[in-house]
Amino acid sequence: MIPDGDSTIYKTLLESTKAIPWQIDWKTLRFSYIGPQIESLLGWPQDSWKSVEDWAARIHPDERDSIVNFCVAQSQSGVDHEADYRALTRDGEHVWIRDVVHVVRNPAGEVESLIGFMFDITERKQTEQKLLALQKELESLSFKDGLTGVSNRRMFDSILEAEWVSARRNGQPLSVILIDIDYFKQYNDAYGHVQGDACLRQVAQLLNAAAKRSRDALARFGGEEFALILPETDANSAMTVAERCIHMIFKAQIPHAASPISQLLTASLGVGTIVPAHDDDAVDFLERVDRRLYAAKEGGRNRIVNA
Repeated sequence: MIPDGDSTIYKTLLESTKAIPWQIDWKTLRFSYIGPQIESLLGWPQDSWKSVEDWAARIHPDERDSIVNFCVAQSQSGVDHEADYRALTRDGEHVWIRDVVHVVRNPAGEVESLIGFMFDITERKQTEQKLLALQKELESLSFKDGLTGVSNRRMFDSILEAEWVSARRNGQPLSVILIDIDYFKQYNDAYGHVQGDACLRQVAQLLNAAAKRSRDALARFGGEEFALILPETDANSAMTVAERCIHMIFKAQIPHAASPISQLLTASLGVGTIVPAHDDDAVDFLERVDRRLYAAKEGGRNRIVNA
């Protein structure tokens, strides 16, 4: 790294930059130079960087093998390269490093040495991680109903599509339950929208508890309507879940003085089950379940229609 002869100016420039210059002799795999800035960054003294083994030992264990193998392979091929990794500090912490490596060849074309710069990119990595976490949060929110906290219609469509493909491939039954709170407009008129929102949240919690398996999925379908996707669930089991929904809403004893059919909150349910064939369509199936929900409402509400 430091040329022979009068190199004072060159060395001063190298050691005044925040980047850490280094050079490794390829034959011996030993450091012929590393900038003194390394000690202030990582805590390891400048003279403790003897060979590539010291460098490798100070890479975070989770990345050590992959980084070392990558850099060795690129260097052996004579290819300039970059690598991002966590370097361990002397006190057991870590700093994100970007190593920029240039391969130096002799006149015969053989690899003679490696020279490069280490850059502290910790702040950049922390920013990237914060942005990634924010992106994941936003993605989560885009699939979540803001009022009840359960999945929204967009998420329902995605889950139904995936479960439909799975059911068709494996020849398994798939059930869907559509649930509509009876006379919810009258509930809002009688108790106000704030209480109406609280009611929707409570019903969402009750329905979520009614679907007990990990793959069962509840979504707010729109307004006062909810939907349950029940993978690998036959018609009898789907009816059991539907009856449980009715029972849990009744057991909650939510007052609804404005309902013409009950002094307590009730719901109407449409239930459908299918083992999808290749010529079946998920939208058509959902429309059939929706017609059953409509029939439950037309038939007096507070009931389940499954055929």
